[in-house]
Amino acid sequence: QLQLVESGGGVVEPGGSLRLSCAGSEPTSTKRAVAWFREAPGKEREAVSCISSGGRMSHYKESVRGRFTISREHAKNTVYLQMNNLKPEDTGLYYCAAGEFSYCQGVGLPAVSVWGQGTQVTVYL
Repeated sequence: QLQLVESGGGVVEPGGSLRLSCAGSEPTSTKRAVAWFREAPGKEREAVSCISSGGRMSHYKESVRGRFTISREHAKNTVYLQMNNLKPEDTGLYYCAAGEFSYCQGVGLPAVSVWGQGTQVTVYL
């Protein structure tokens, strides 16, 4: 059964950068679209970015467009989220998820197959 493991979270100052990684346990992850979600304290989980299985299509939440970049490396079964110019409102627990299908639905997924365990991102003033 496919499993996802996130890494790369941390504590940074505003304007800083982090790169999150989402590693799949098996090659089948490369056939699925993958999305990043985040959950801020007291708020619902929201989709931040999604990339299609082939990596040709990517989508971003408006507030992160131009600052975040999603990419994937099939040889490593890994999806990345490069986050630049981080802001305090980017703080949250970041999850990656693999979809049932090869495509995204908007910024998220039409159906989630598996979630990772999450990695904390904290941007402090």
